[in-house]
Amino acid sequence: MATFRKYGPSGGTPESPCVRNCCLDNRDICLGCGRTLEEILHWNQYSPQQREQAFRRASQRRDADSTPHFPPH
Repeated sequence: MATFRKYGPSGGTPESPCVRNCCLDNRDICLGCGRTLEEILHWNQYSPQQREQAFRRASQRRDADSTPHFPPH
């Protein structure tokens, strides 16, 4: 599971959860941070509340997807 700093140096605004392991799956979800392509593209326009919501969703996705995926035979 990827870990990331939730808040920037100022402590108030959530910074990007990017862990520099960017690779989108077939659902356009980043395997590194768990954000959707839409969340990644719009991150800089999000309010602090929207960023907090995106953090929660990404965390839930990473937790739900923590099992290894193997290609079908």
